[in-house]
Amino acid sequence: MFRNQYDSDVTVWSPQGRLHQVEYAIAAVKLGTATVGLKNRDYAVLVALCKPPSELSASQRKLIPIDDHLGISIAGITADARVLSKYLRSECLSYKHSYGSAYPVSRLITNLGNKMQTTTQRYDRRPYGVGLLLAGYDEMGPHIYKVEPSANFFNCKAMTIGSRSQSARTYLERHLKTFNACSNDDIICHGIHAIRSSLPNDEQLSKDDGASQLNITIAIVGKNQPFKILTDQENLVYLNMAKERGTTSMPSKPQEDDDNSSFGDQPGTSTLHDPQVAVATKEN
Repeated sequence: MFRNQYDSDVTVWSPQGRLHQVEYAIAAVKLGTATVGLKNRDYAVLVALCKPPSELSASQRKLIPIDDHLGISIAGITADARVLSKYLRSECLSYKHSYGSAYPVSRLITNLGNKMQTTTQRYDRRPYGVGLLLAGYDEMGPHIYKVEPSANFFNCKAMTIGSRSQSARTYLERHLKTFNACSNDDIICHGIHAIRSSLPNDEQLSKDDGASQLNITIAIVGKNQPFKILTDQENLVYLNMAKERGTTSMPSKPQEDDDNSSFGDQPGTSTLHDPQVAVATKEN
């Protein structure tokens, strides 16, 4: 009620302590098609669902390469994603020119969060209406980062954003403990199954019957593997592989109490859970 009195400027707080412009940007991410990011011991994978905005147009670009060791997947306003991808590329090029090495992923994400934060506290700017899943590899290993329009970012083992992403998040939570020991083919198949679960029920049935092909884009980066977006032929191979294996034949999560499980990257270490993101953790 009376929201229009407080949502015309990003610097105006509502009586409930909310910034409505930031919430509108987060809502724009939920309108984008789903995308999934997950990783095993040596590789990080992005799987994005590509849907055209209308029957008369082609599907929009969902995966954007940044550097040899990282790339992003987007959900939300594509124009804002191009601005952020240009910033990430210029930062990586400047760092490589100055130090002769790849930009550390965690430091790059911190700088990106600082850039996005300024748009939430200036009256002449608006928040970026796009969410990012960043997959990268550096000397610390593979990384999956989630970046929100509010400039919050999380280091994750697996994450999904976009429309109807809750079903995909449930799938990732169910199989989370098996990802670290999965092979490259298995981790890609897990990403395809997670994306498939985000589809409406009628579309899932049509895909299972072979009436139409799931339109996805897959990218992988990792140890001795530069960031690579797979071709349509390679995507088709993995789609058929995922269909043959099925969710029942994929390694499932051990039957343990979820409250006592650890989601940290290192086995045997405990990390604090973020209450709003089930499969994301902040790492010290």
